[in-house]
Amino acid sequence: MTKTILQLTTALALVTMAGAAQAADCKITVGLVMELTGPAGEYGQAGAKSVEMAFRDINGAGGVRGCDLVTDTRDSQSQGNIAVDAATQLVQVKKVPVIIGGIISSVSIPILTSVTAPAKIVQVSPASSSPTLTALGRDGKTNGIFFRTITSDALQGVAAAKYAIDKGFKKLSIIHVNNDFGVNMVAEFSRAYKALGGTIVSDTPYNEKQSSYASEVTAAMAGEPDGLYLVSTPVDGATVARTWISQGGVQKFLLNDGMNSPDFIESVGADYLREAYGTSSGTSPTASTEYFTKNYKEFSGIEPTNPAADRSYDAGAIVGLAIAIAGSEDPAKIKDAMYKAVDPAGTPIFAGKEEFAKALGLIKDGKPIRYEGVIGPVAFDKYGDITGPFRLWKIVDGKVATDGEMTTDDVNALQAKLQ
Repeated sequence: MTKTILQLTTALALVTMAGAAQAADCKITVGLVMELTGPAGEYGQAGAKSVEMAFRDINGAGGVRGCDLVTDTRDSQSQGNIAVDAATQLVQVKKVPVIIGGIISSVSIPILTSVTAPAKIVQVSPASSSPTLTALGRDGKTNGIFFRTITSDALQGVAAAKYAIDKGFKKLSIIHVNNDFGVNMVAEFSRAYKALGGTIVSDTPYNEKQSSYASEVTAAMAGEPDGLYLVSTPVDGATVARTWISQGGVQKFLLNDGMNSPDFIESVGADYLREAYGTSSGTSPTASTEYFTKNYKEFSGIEPTNPAADRSYDAGAIVGLAIAIAGSEDPAKIKDAMYKAVDPAGTPIFAGKEEFAKALGLIKDGKPIRYEGVIGPVAFDKYGDITGPFRLWKIVDGKVATDGEMTTDDVNALQAKLQ
């Protein structure tokens, strides 16, 4: 009898230990499809680290239902077809309830149309700004599962046009990447720029990852422009800019948000970028902004000013909080919870472990929260879009410096005036 009791006691102890180990090993996996290599590799690497940092902070606060949030990260190589294959694996094999990614629109759009929308799996892009994504939602082709933490290029084009006029760009040549992002950005910019009195002397598309862009630059230099509007990514953009300069192009540049990049500046040379200006989806600084700016580089080894870094943290934070609010890994419930994570009537919550602990406590008690992130407080409309201010910046002594801001009201008012 004593031997039997001892055996039972030992068995129960083993079961208890196994249960504890299983609880400690409890994980909720979120899929990441990021541009870790290719023309947008700089963005994807920063974005992936930002999501990991947000998950680390939520896990440090106790996790979601006692489970750790983890990422299964796949490299899209900045190519839509590879991204679709990666997303398909994550959805069909790994059964993830959410995919964060891609960074660029030419990656996010095929993931959405080929994988996440048909499967009704929530997709969140930190930096895809193409108006096509809004159009897909408006046309009922997204099943309401797409969200993004960046404003649409329909608005950025307006902000860039006004900034160009204000900085004395009266005649511009345009060179832009020949994909959904580049084509739509230029279309929105051109409409606003012409309405404001600007003249476009040439509009030249280019295909990515070429060794030379000499022919595109030659075409763009016709008409004696007083500046170049370059819509690109850091690697290809640097090649275009160096060619422009070497062929005698005027050293006055207007740049899109993704060109806010230390690598681009170093590759081209700060001395050639003394009159380089740009626009980015802006921020309304919060306690989250301060936390992220102070802690991101130590965690990631990457500067917090890297394009897509700030809004990728917010994408990770909102997804993590939405999973907690949903109370399950049901994608339909997570979709509804995305709106609740930024509820305007909720208690303000900021980035970091302590704030997330407060948020998880409120969620447990059934109380609303409003995550006010690194890019500021946002809300999603029915198409998953956000509105927000735009940061106006210029390159000073080899670094990006803020030159001003266009508020949400400013942009909306100008947009309405131009229609």
